[in-house]
Amino acid sequence: MARPGHARNRPSLEEDEDEEAEDPLDTMISRTGCAAQHRELQECMAARQDWRHCQTQVRAFGECMARRQRAEE
Repeated sequence: MARPGHARNRPSLEEDEDEEAEDPLDTMISRTGCAAQHRELQECMAARQDWRHCQTQVRAFGECMARRQRAEE
């Protein structure tokens, strides 16, 4: 019997390129001007694995997004 995952198909070259394309969420956040705060939050989450330890970054990102929303109103 084959080992699990042994028969897995490799993604085509086209699929690999799609995965490297910019994430639509990242594109949207970049337009807000809050990309730096979002990146810092993501880095904290990756390092700490618990959003509760990233409250400074959560607040900074939230405040940036709130400023953006108020500016649009």
